[in-house]
Amino acid sequence: MTKLSVNINKLATLRNSRGGNVPNLITSTQDIESFGAEGITVHPRPDERHIRYQDARDLKKIVMTEFNIEGNPVPNFIDLVLEVKPAQVTLVPDAEDAITSNAGWDTIKHKDFLIDVIKTFKSNGIRTSIFVDPDPKMVEAAALTGTDRVELYTESYAHEFAKGNKESAIAPFVKAAEAAQKAGLGLNAGHDLSLDNIQFFKQHIPNLLEVSIGHALICESLYLGLENVINMYLHRLK
Repeated sequence: MTKLSVNINKLATLRNSRGGNVPNLITSTQDIESFGAEGITVHPRPDERHIRYQDARDLKKIVMTEFNIEGNPVPNFIDLVLEVKPAQVTLVPDAEDAITSNAGWDTIKHKDFLIDVIKTFKSNGIRTSIFVDPDPKMVEAAALTGTDRVELYTESYAHEFAKGNKESAIAPFVKAAEAAQKAGLGLNAGHDLSLDNIQFFKQHIPNLLEVSIGHALICESLYLGLENVINMYLHRLK
């Protein structure tokens, strides 16, 4: 069974757009978990334009499933993760002004840096995952950093899938997943996965442990309702 972790960044964006505390992230998170989601993901950025650092602290107190914090391991982020101690930290090399994550790590170029950061997190009992492009070489190099998992950056899959190129869309991800399995790494995936493309992805990717979905899931919920959408994802992931 592949776990569904719901990224709640978009709920925080909506809250921040009017000030105040609507929607309430604590209540929303509790609802999401009660609807069947098996994890909660947040991605605080330095400008706190959606998830705030305090949100991560507050959510830690109430999340009953798996709590995943993702982001670029700059000093403030590292300090936050060490304070909160989520179940998992996902390292993403996004620039401070990036609208959304747009590339995986070059795990060859940044190997030494990643080794140091991962050692710090793991010594504090936090599972680590590295955001990577679907390139077996990047997956193989990730294994040398000491990480527990890699998360495949799935934007290219979603883009090609939408154009009707299902087989070419999934092919590099199958190879990357096989490389992860061979290297003894756990496998996560995320970015632009949706109700339209998630089932095909799940059916073709071996040993997929977790998917993190936010933007599409929240958008789909505007039409279909949050509880319905979460259960639709869970059904497709079986």
